[in-house]
Amino acid sequence: MEDNKELWELRLYIAGKTAKSVTALKNLKKYCEQHLKDQYVIEVIDLLVQPQLAEGDQILAIPTLVKKVPEPIRKIIGDLSNEEKVLVGLNIRPIKQLE
Repeated sequence: MEDNKELWELRLYIAGKTAKSVTALKNLKKYCEQHLKDQYVIEVIDLLVQPQLAEGDQILAIPTLVKKVPEPIRKIIGDLSNEEKVLVGLNIRPIKQLE
């Protein structure tokens, strides 16, 4: 029987090592480890290094998280500090903590 775990492809657009960018990446990694353990790939794109990549995902603000897979594609702008908003935005169902 096939394991029904889908690989999540996430892309985080940042502009250098700003406080917001660093916080966004730290928060994203934390949520992924908690809710998508061993099921995710994070690609970090620094638009100071590769500005041409902003056009493909229509990035208008930084930091922006783009969920590529599973579809539908979703975008979340900001430092990702509101966990509930991020999980809802990515359509991740929180793993229930044992009481």
